[in-house]
Amino acid sequence: MILEDEKMAHRQTQAEWEREMAEKILRFLEHEIYLELRYLKPALAAFEYREVEGLLTFASDGLCFYFSTEPLFRIFKTNAGFLSRAYLHTMFHCLFRHLFLRGGREIRFWNAACDIAVEYTIDSLHTECTKRILSWIRKDIYEELGKEPYGVSAAVIYRLLKKCDKKKFEALEREFFTDDHRFWPKEKEMDQPFFLQAKEKWDRTARQVNLEQRRRGDDPKEGEAHFLAQMKAGKSRRSYREFLRKFAAVFEEPRLNSEEFDLGCYSYGLRLYGNLPLIEPLETRETHKIREFVIVIDTSDSTSGKLVEHFLKETHSILTQKSSFSEKFSIRILQCDDKVRTDDVIYHAGDLEKLMESFQITGGGGTDFRPAFDYIERLIEKGEMKKPAGLLYFTDGLGVYPQKMPAYRTAFLFLEDYEETAVPPWAMRLRLETEDLLHEY
Repeated sequence: MILEDEKMAHRQTQAEWEREMAEKILRFLEHEIYLELRYLKPALAAFEYREVEGLLTFASDGLCFYFSTEPLFRIFKTNAGFLSRAYLHTMFHCLFRHLFLRGGREIRFWNAACDIAVEYTIDSLHTECTKRILSWIRKDIYEELGKEPYGVSAAVIYRLLKKCDKKKFEALEREFFTDDHRFWPKEKEMDQPFFLQAKEKWDRTARQVNLEQRRRGDDPKEGEAHFLAQMKAGKSRRSYREFLRKFAAVFEEPRLNSEEFDLGCYSYGLRLYGNLPLIEPLETRETHKIREFVIVIDTSDSTSGKLVEHFLKETHSILTQKSSFSEKFSIRILQCDDKVRTDDVIYHAGDLEKLMESFQITGGGGTDFRPAFDYIERLIEKGEMKKPAGLLYFTDGLGVYPQKMPAYRTAFLFLEDYEETAVPPWAMRLRLETEDLLHEY
């Protein structure tokens, strides 16, 4: 009886009722999508709902799904199908990691490119709950995107939009606008714990969705194949700095380590004093850093000197970060087209700075990756260098690859979309975006 009286004592407010109904609508949208796209279950369960007054459509920051009750109720009464599509749109932005990939791109063009990439994917899936009649402007841009030789991604669309005239761009921007991007991280916020957590969450969720799709055992349909391609294109492109960590070796460096102590002194104290251990911090600590490395720059006629210059500037900025390289390091920078043209060795960041002041592109012939690998092998045989921690080849990808796997780790850094089947299976690869390299330092 007391419990019933307490229950009667609390009367639900209008705001509480609206919140409850809003969440029921959002759960209904999830259910509608799940019935047709069951492999999206991990993504559909990834959001925490949060209400924001004055928001006209959906939005997300990667962790929360934002909505406003008034437009949600109004649109649900008249066009529930649009809400299902808008929900999927916002979720796909997170699943494709659009929030975290802008880099140095212009925000207005990037927002429009991401919207087009998502809408193109949804229209390709042909699901009943999100189906809509294609306008002429959609058909026109989809036909143009279909001609892209290496598939469609937000980065590809961004480059197309940058070439558009103002009138066409504004028409595309209006046509494909669906959700609000105001909560997406700004470039300076990308390293904040909140957004790092969101990024890791969607990297993990994307892997789960990919696994769910494969578990079905059926070959993906045309629309699903495009969806999976977008997932692959959206795989968080690690920065050059993050990529270099793969080549770091574990070694000890002289540095007071307050987090660990000498076990010998600790045990000696217990033996000598009974209950008084002696704590002495270690004078060295294990670190993952790079000591010896090779960077090869493709100087064939198809490689832009401006991009090479900015690549070296990016390398310089990384060398100044002590967390990436050992205090004593040796980095060999080769210029190579179909022959090794120059060989410069740097031992500290200042050496690279001097090299950049007088740096000139040497070469201009066809691209052949083999001479650089042969050159390194000869240096190792002569004892002029030890086995490097790794080799990075900065290139447009159009060249002859070596067949034999070298004794050190190798990665190709591509300036453009590349033919994956041409790259040897033993080589790592990273697609660098031109816009990221050309950002201001």
